[in-house]
Amino acid sequence: MAYNLCSSPWSVFHDVPSICKLKLKLKLKLKLGTFSSSFQPSPPLSVTRVSLHEPEEAKSPKSSYIWVNPRSPRAKQLERKSYDARYTSLVDLAHSLDSSNPSPEDVSLVLKALGPRVLEQDAVIIINNMSNSQVAPFVLNYFQRRIRPTKEVILYNVTLKVFRKSRDFDSMEKLFDDMLQRKVRPDNVTFSTIISCARLCSLPHKAVEWFEKMSSFGCEPDDVTYSAMIDAYGRAGNIDMALHLYDCARTQKWRLDTVTFSTLIKMYGLAGNYDGCLNVYQEMKVLGVKPNMVIYNTLLDAMGRAKRPWQAKSLYTEMTSNGFVPNWATYASLLRAYGRGRYSEDALAVYKEMKEKGMEMNTHLYNTLLAMCADLGLADEAFEIFKDMKSSTTCLCDSWTFSSLITIYSCSGNVSEAERMLNEMIESGFQPNIFVLTSLVQCYGKANRTDDVVKTFDQLLDLGISPDDRFCGCLLNVMTQTPKEELGKLQDCVEKANPKLGTVIRYLVEGMEEGAGEFRKEASELFDSIAHEVKKPFCNSLIDLCVNLDLLDRACELLDLGLTLEIYTDIQSKSQTQWSLHLKSLSLGASLTALHAWINDLSKALESGEDLPPLLGINTGHGKHRYSDKGLASVVESHLMELDAPFHEAPDKAGWFLTTQVAVKSWLESREFVTA
Repeated sequence: MAYNLCSSPWSVFHDVPSICKLKLKLKLKLKLGTFSSSFQPSPPLSVTRVSLHEPEEAKSPKSSYIWVNPRSPRAKQLERKSYDARYTSLVDLAHSLDSSNPSPEDVSLVLKALGPRVLEQDAVIIINNMSNSQVAPFVLNYFQRRIRPTKEVILYNVTLKVFRKSRDFDSMEKLFDDMLQRKVRPDNVTFSTIISCARLCSLPHKAVEWFEKMSSFGCEPDDVTYSAMIDAYGRAGNIDMALHLYDCARTQKWRLDTVTFSTLIKMYGLAGNYDGCLNVYQEMKVLGVKPNMVIYNTLLDAMGRAKRPWQAKSLYTEMTSNGFVPNWATYASLLRAYGRGRYSEDALAVYKEMKEKGMEMNTHLYNTLLAMCADLGLADEAFEIFKDMKSSTTCLCDSWTFSSLITIYSCSGNVSEAERMLNEMIESGFQPNIFVLTSLVQCYGKANRTDDVVKTFDQLLDLGISPDDRFCGCLLNVMTQTPKEELGKLQDCVEKANPKLGTVIRYLVEGMEEGAGEFRKEASELFDSIAHEVKKPFCNSLIDLCVNLDLLDRACELLDLGLTLEIYTDIQSKSQTQWSLHLKSLSLGASLTALHAWINDLSKALESGEDLPPLLGINTGHGKHRYSDKGLASVVESHLMELDAPFHEAPDKAGWFLTTQVAVKSWLESREFVTA
């Protein structure tokens, strides 16, 4: 931002060619008589583009110029008398003042070099080139005693600029009070300088406070100041005002800097509007503002929050192709994005690159990696990361660290290691939280240690922790793995944890008598009372329990309820050429139940005379969970063989079992014949 203080001879800060450039261009153009009316020494003062013009009577009349041959004997003499040489001496005086003690005596001693006649523009140039905020007030006071400035606000403005260089905001506010006491009226430049200093000092609330004071002094912000306030309001938490100003900026085509765009992106990110982040980024590029490292890192962080690792990867590629070298913040943002998005290969590659470059990890980044490994079952990788973390002198394990490791051991069914890690957690001063206890329940369930499951549940209650939906879902899942004779132990835990779930379980385990539709009503009320994200796991486990107890009618009833409540969606698809059953979001028991229901639907369609399509398929998905002993595909394939169903694994479509209309029609008719 340029800083145009006033017109000649006080325009010492215009953003135009410097004296040195003028010398190269004109060789030696010297003004006769007074100083050049076109003199604008560099460097410019970078605050705002507001121009303040001094009274007409202060302007110098137009002067003539004469070119002097640099080879002339008088050239050096004339050059020594030029304002260029005087400007250099004034800058030297400013540097001397920066090195002096902050006292009236030391300042007076240095400024004696000016002689008895002190010019106002000399004072402006000297203060403008200073950087010592402790000495600057004494220099200002010195000049105020010796000159009667035509526009005293300029002296205050350049002094404020010195405070801004030093980021001394407190002194800046005190100087403003001094202005008012001396009845010096602040102008736009005064406020712009204070506001820009507040931004530099990371004091957005102060920037907002001073911006809102402007109107009371008759000052009207320009578009550059308004643009700066988008950043200030955003950082101060006034999102509505920041977005309002941003809309104005787009409409009126204000010039926005990269800092403001960075704040807008961060603001949208914190609000969860990740598409807004990308839109701002695209608008920035359209306006010709080139992204810097801060912009890229802010975007990468936002994409990490959004769990969009693919977009983080694309932005990182763009960043490096534009010549930027990733720094620690870049790698940290990438790790969070890849870790949260479960891009394990990319996350581990970034981790390796950071270690190779000697970059320090922190506890949060280690935990992000460990949580990713826990979710994906990357046990070996997790243990290496944990070993590296423990060897670090700057990172300490916390409850999240131990929770991830206990989860890995628990999901693997490694009871002894899970218990060892639990003991280490307690010895480190951390009490197990509900996540740890949920993992332990899962671990003991896999090992068929029902008594330990009950003991862990009692420990949860002793710690004063209320069982949440996930914990209850874990208890329910353990019941699907527990022998029938031990279900009563877990049933008591379930009834204490969630009475509605306990009632549904009693219908299944105890064979409770019911009136018309009572079981369905109780199950429906249960699903209405739990969080959306656990509805499908609850329904899956309840159907699995029904299958284990040979309650196939109940299983079908729960499957139908799941479809009615849209807990399960898109299980079936139909087109003119293919009918398909999609099982990859279902548990084993729910998948087999859905398979039988689908086969019955095919039989009914055939009985009603409906034409079957040329191709029929069952999609189980081609992967399996790292912690699972076998995938869904193998279970479904085995069951299809038991049924002698004509579905065969497609060689070119992993996880798909296909058959033709002719084959399935013949099989269904043979089933009807056998049943009859």
